[in-house]
Amino acid sequence: MSRRAVIQSIGHAVPTKVLTNKDIEKIVDTSDEWIVQRTGIRERRVCDGPVECTGWLALQASQEAIARAGIDPMEIELVLCGTVSGDYIWPSTACMVQDGIGAKNAGAFDVSAACAGFIYALSNAAAMVESGQVNTALVIGVDSLSKQVNWEDRSTCILFGDAGGAVIIRAEENTDRGLLGTVLLSDGSGARFICIDVGGSRYPFGSPQAVGKREKITMMGSEVYRFAIQAMGDACLKVLDKVGMTSDQIDLFVPHQANLRIIESAAKRLNLPPEKVFLNVQKYGNTSGGSIPLALYEAEIEGKLKKGMTVMTVGFGAGLVWGANIIRW
Repeated sequence: MSRRAVIQSIGHAVPTKVLTNKDIEKIVDTSDEWIVQRTGIRERRVCDGPVECTGWLALQASQEAIARAGIDPMEIELVLCGTVSGDYIWPSTACMVQDGIGAKNAGAFDVSAACAGFIYALSNAAAMVESGQVNTALVIGVDSLSKQVNWEDRSTCILFGDAGGAVIIRAEENTDRGLLGTVLLSDGSGARFICIDVGGSRYPFGSPQAVGKREKITMMGSEVYRFAIQAMGDACLKVLDKVGMTSDQIDLFVPHQANLRIIESAAKRLNLPPEKVFLNVQKYGNTSGGSIPLALYEAEIEGKLKKGMTVMTVGFGAGLVWGANIIRW
């Protein structure tokens, strides 16, 4: 049997501050009922104070994953971090984590794929493990989009929260566990649907070019919704076809937790019953790159995801990018 990249453990991190819909009612003209009906979100966690940030979440999640795997950080040869809200434009958040955990033998870099960041990062790391380039990797999905939100924009500030998750993957022979298949997709023509203009080389902060451009998250909600409804189901069907499986062989569906209606639409298209669909969007909102690993962590902790089960993940986000994984846990 071929060499496989097998998940050994998972860790998570969420801020302590809880921001409820009632709290948001005090900031913008909205209501708890309106938010729940349209998104399914009731509360979210947000970074608070000078210490809490993307790197802080990534480090905590990584340390838990390492402890649960029972490995020495010196065994880690690669640190990959899926994020679009790093502590710095550069250096990478992955490098900050590599130093923080003492993984002195590891290379490190970030993957920018927004809410599909963990799917993209896991696919890259698994390929490197399966090819023999590395044996042990740390893969992180993390974001703190509350720091990029315009808190006067009621169409976006209700959606996002902060969180991170991390997994240790290792090479194993003669096993049916591991990452069974991935599809990665993109459509850059939709980049304008969700973006931040200012901060890169095109519109640098403080430059004349940046005047009048968007410094916070801006989203064309209806366009993103229509894209997501189609993309979620398409990616799932493509990855099932790629690995030669059908949806009834999936034990648990763990989608990107962006919007309850989008998740329900994807599950219906796949004919998955509610008991096979994991949800925590009501507690955390859209945590971007942290969404899928956080949901996987909670599913495992709650006993809904166990060793040997087949789990399908799917995510979509700014880029536009989307993709899906099938993993035997």
